[in-house]
Amino acid sequence: MSKLSNICVLKGDGIGPEVVDQAIRVLNAIGHKYAHSFHYEEKLIGAIAIDETGSPLPTDTIAACHAADAVLLGAIGDPKYDDDPSAKVRPEQGLLGLRKELGLFANVRPLKIFDNLRHLSVLKPEQLEGVDLVIYRELTGGIYFGAKHRDENQASDLMIYTRPEIERIARLAFLSAQRRRKRLHLVDKANVLDSSRLWRQVVQDLAKEYPDVDVQYLFIDNAAMQMILYPSQFDVIVTSNMFGDILSDEASVLGGSLGLLPSSSFGESSRLYEPVHGSYPQAAGKNIANPIATILSVEMMLRDFDLVEEADDVLKAITHCIDQDLLTQDLARQDPLTCSQLGDEIVKHILQEVQIPSAALS
Repeated sequence: MSKLSNICVLKGDGIGPEVVDQAIRVLNAIGHKYAHSFHYEEKLIGAIAIDETGSPLPTDTIAACHAADAVLLGAIGDPKYDDDPSAKVRPEQGLLGLRKELGLFANVRPLKIFDNLRHLSVLKPEQLEGVDLVIYRELTGGIYFGAKHRDENQASDLMIYTRPEIERIARLAFLSAQRRRKRLHLVDKANVLDSSRLWRQVVQDLAKEYPDVDVQYLFIDNAAMQMILYPSQFDVIVTSNMFGDILSDEASVLGGSLGLLPSSSFGESSRLYEPVHGSYPQAAGKNIANPIATILSVEMMLRDFDLVEEADDVLKAITHCIDQDLLTQDLARQDPLTCSQLGDEIVKHILQEVQIPSAALS
């Protein structure tokens, strides 16, 4: 794995700048503690990029992302585009375009339940025993990227997949299952869709190379139900772009808040890290957003670059804050912290044995 040094920062829209600012403070704390040097280059994406340049993904943003060791993304989206179905240019085009430009074919979304937050879940606490799963979502194919047509009376979106596209994400999922509990679920709709039948055939073929992995097959509707009824049965899930988008958002509510779920996206060379949540425009500028998902995305970044002790420090600091009820309003039982105050607490815990003021890391 290459050295983590240059990070392209895409704060994006809504609460994106606020949560990314706290994640950068955490990276700076790690840098000071372990004598790492992180360099940041900030660029535009999404609605703010449209407003300033006319494009949701400016060319200099693409160039900076290609040149970086990793990309840290906040969130994109703005109601003025969501509420206008006739808009030709949309913030989400920036993210979809970036995935294509960087070849980010794999999206990894882990879900681990924090004990002190079980009361916030939609499920009874006993149903959350042993829940520790990761979703591998194919990210650059399928219905989101297929040919589209629309006229006054008809619209269509083509869902197309090739064997190589399926193989590369499925192989990553098999390797992950081997490192974890050796259980893999393919989620598809093979009883209806030809594209899903290809997914199932490819996974069945690959399964012969991984005899130690127990492979199960679920239709998407059944998988969505099983995620609520018996979530601990899942270890590694692999699925297509649209199904992965839906299923990972459903999984997020098991932990009590979208503000807890990180993700990484990667291809042959580039890596991007972002929270699963959206831009939450209603909270923008109010300093109330939960930065944990973004900070956990930084934890994934550090781990992916073999900075394991550093990543462990970040996870321990977050767990400490959760255990002590030092939380933002979406999670707090009482006396919620602001976004920046929670950042203060996480940084303080990372630096508890280091003589440097946390304010110096802003």
